[in-house]
Amino acid sequence: MVPGYDEARAILDRAKARGLLITTAESCTGGLIAATLAAVPGASAVLERGFVTYSNEAKSDLLGIPASLIMVHGAVSREVAIAMAIGALAHSPADIAVAVTGIAGPGGGTANKPVGLVHIAVHGSDGRDLHEEVRFGDIGRHEVQRRTVLAAFALMSQLLD
Repeated sequence: MVPGYDEARAILDRAKARGLLITTAESCTGGLIAATLAAVPGASAVLERGFVTYSNEAKSDLLGIPASLIMVHGAVSREVAIAMAIGALAHSPADIAVAVTGIAGPGGGTANKPVGLVHIAVHGSDGRDLHEEVRFGDIGRHEVQRRTVLAAFALMSQLLD
């Protein structure tokens, strides 16, 4: 079974019961959140689309994030994660957007932004925003990605409460 499958099913069931559509905007997970949701039978009733915006250019082109925001705060930041979620919602008919941006490793980290740093944002069409900064540490690329998916589902669940 796909890691996070049960959490994905719970998110989808709750969103479906409320008639809500979900979109994703992913950088460091490369589509893993959308893939985990899509692994659940019936996901098409809720999962509207997913954006994989790995590069800064993709974040600007697909989500409408100003290059200046990325330049000032860096791609891995609270500001960019929230802008990704807002942009994903603006570029889809969905009701809830989840966005993640981080440094999965093994390289790419700095003293201020170490490997394992991830920013997760959820934005609802009702204007509510949630953000979480997590620091998983240098636990391996796949483990950072796996834990990011689980943390994203937890934040989505909070928005659905």
